[in-house]
Amino acid sequence: MGQCGITSSKTVLVFLNLIFWAAAGILCYVGAYVFITYDDYDHFFEDVYTLIPAVVIIAVGALLFIIGLIGCCATVRESYCGLATFVIILLLVFITEVAVVVLGYIYRAKVENEVNSSIKKVYDEYNGTNSNAQSRAIDYIQKQLQCCGIHNYSDWQYTHWYEESKNNSVPISCCKINIGSCTGSLTRPEDLYQEGCEALVVNKLKEIMMYVIWTALTFAAIQMLGMLCACVVLCRRSRDPAYELLITGGTYA
Repeated sequence: MGQCGITSSKTVLVFLNLIFWAAAGILCYVGAYVFITYDDYDHFFEDVYTLIPAVVIIAVGALLFIIGLIGCCATVRESYCGLATFVIILLLVFITEVAVVVLGYIYRAKVENEVNSSIKKVYDEYNGTNSNAQSRAIDYIQKQLQCCGIHNYSDWQYTHWYEESKNNSVPISCCKINIGSCTGSLTRPEDLYQEGCEALVVNKLKEIMMYVIWTALTFAAIQMLGMLCACVVLCRRSRDPAYELLITGGTYA
């Protein structure tokens, strides 16, 4: 009965190590996705530490490749030292992922204040040229999120760009995608996106952070199962002399 339990634990452990390799790829992808997406929105928050969860996720993903290799070798060879190392590393990674979840929730809560404090400044620095980073960022989010202005399109009337252009219009990026004749004129507000960008940027950044949080939670649960299976094999091997003789090919004296 004990032998059956160990065999089952070993089978599950080998399967979990294969999952760890897949998880490593997924974690690296999620971390890279967060970096790339945040790069499009980095003008709207000033706290560089917001990216810490993404950095940790990528580091954990890289470490999982090594963990999967150690786990497979230790399980197949039934190495006590290897399995013990495997459990310790898994425990450290598990603690790290719990920290990622906590940091994710902390920075998710800070996103709204970050955006609120910086978005007005970004809009004031808009000049409509492609060489201006703030202009590229605003045009991008207005097209991507289908929004216009901070709270609505009328916010453009209080920007330096509007005062200097003196043409009673907003940027073309405010135009609805299905209206080809739109020039951004405020005399035709029905051609413009009605929703402001501030709330949508906040929601987008919070959504990205939730990807990190749920990814970390999911793989933390899988790693916990891996630790339990490894502990079952370790405990049975250390407490059952018959099992020790079986795997080493020995006999009773």
